[in-house]
Amino acid sequence: MTVNFSNVAIVGAGAMGRGIAQMAAQAGSEVWLVDSMTGAAERAKVTLTEQWGKLHDKGKIEATERDALIARVHAVATTRDLAHCDLVIEAIIEDLEVKRQLFRELEDIVAPSAVLATNTSSLSVTAIGKALGKPERFAGFHFFNPVPLMKVVEVVAGFRTAADVCSRLAGFAVQMGHKAVQTKDTPGFIVNHAGRAYNTEALRIASEGVADFATIDRILRDQAGFRLGPFELLDLTGLDVSHPVMESIYRQYYEEPRYRPSAIAAQRVAAGVLGRKSAEGFYRYPDGVMQVAAEPPAPVVDTLPSFWISPRASRRAELIKLVHELGGQIESGATPSSAALILVAPLGFDVTTVAAVERLDATRTVGIDMLIDDAATKRRVLATNPATRIDMRNAAHALFARDGKPVSVIRDSGGFVTQRVIAAIVNIAADMCQQRVCTPADLETAVTRGLGYPQGPLAMGNLYGPTNILEVLFNLQTVYGDPRYRPSPWLRRRGALGLSMLHEEE
Repeated sequence: MTVNFSNVAIVGAGAMGRGIAQMAAQAGSEVWLVDSMTGAAERAKVTLTEQWGKLHDKGKIEATERDALIARVHAVATTRDLAHCDLVIEAIIEDLEVKRQLFRELEDIVAPSAVLATNTSSLSVTAIGKALGKPERFAGFHFFNPVPLMKVVEVVAGFRTAADVCSRLAGFAVQMGHKAVQTKDTPGFIVNHAGRAYNTEALRIASEGVADFATIDRILRDQAGFRLGPFELLDLTGLDVSHPVMESIYRQYYEEPRYRPSAIAAQRVAAGVLGRKSAEGFYRYPDGVMQVAAEPPAPVVDTLPSFWISPRASRRAELIKLVHELGGQIESGATPSSAALILVAPLGFDVTTVAAVERLDATRTVGIDMLIDDAATKRRVLATNPATRIDMRNAAHALFARDGKPVSVIRDSGGFVTQRVIAAIVNIAADMCQQRVCTPADLETAVTRGLGYPQGPLAMGNLYGPTNILEVLFNLQTVYGDPRYRPSPWLRRRGALGLSMLHEEE
């Protein structure tokens, strides 16, 4: 196979630049490393030499391949040594003017046919390339850290970027063993844009006092199937990294409510409480080990009341079956008896609103999240309202914990936790497709590979039902009066027509 780019320059020999250099060399290119810090390029080559040595020691590559890879990497002193390169990838500090100055300098050094690319994660590719004489040969080529393991790269077309430049970069990404996804030059590109909802909605839920950080994390891991809870993830990334990205995308979209950051995160950044790196974040990390309070046991209730299930409950038949299997006595009357525990299962509404609209006794009303089939989850989530009696809360908790499945009981919240977060994720992804930021297929690939979600956002929408997601969003708007929950036209139209969220118009 012919290598797309024979001589590849990497400007910036930190973790990202080093990872890109490794993959470029493994693709068969000669790689030229340069860094403004004295000795950094040489140290990067030493690190790569050690990595390939370890691969050889484990039997993953032959000695001849190890030696060939090492020979392909060259540490050079200045950008003047890059004149022969046909691709230059910048992986330096996220500063617009610094990047602009570098590319102005590079444009005078390399051949007119050479491709220039930036690994920026948050800056506009168009803005960086604005000062170039030939912005058509300039594009974004955004990798994720660690580069050898995160097998996806965003190929970003600036306003002036030529289509063949993006095609060549996408082809080179494949040669490097990565999946290329192509995107317009919009704030956050694909991954950082689509990833807004998970953290910002969780922060919003926490700011309302619905549940503590650990409970929200447990719910989204066990009920929704995410690998890490949002607060675990924020601690891992570091709020000094995550919060500025939240603020940047919010500002770049002219304060679009869907991307609104949280004062909780801003306050913690100001206090230096950043996550694992500061030994304290949403959790504490004594000796580097995350400290999590034990989950309280289910209450012991000697005698359970009878249960009356609202006729408007979502998945009502499944809920009746579940209560019956757990040994609950179910009332069949049109209205609950004076002693019954009243169960509601709304989509998007809070328990208070349902109790008021259905004229139920709020002191005996408890909500359960039935968006997801109970058999498909590892956790059940109940919600009380401000008037719910403690004996009713305890009785509901005791019943739904009878088979050993963990139960979280939260304060009243429109959409509980999972409904809110999933609906926000699906809605933002739908709007990205509506804006033609990227293709639906590339969005799904970028999010599953770049963020590790259990499914792509559009697949989530199909799994839980576009009409259900729409109902959650419409009802959240009613409860909170916040435009952040307004449904995307892409979602509304596919829901109305019964189409897949992945459906594209002819």
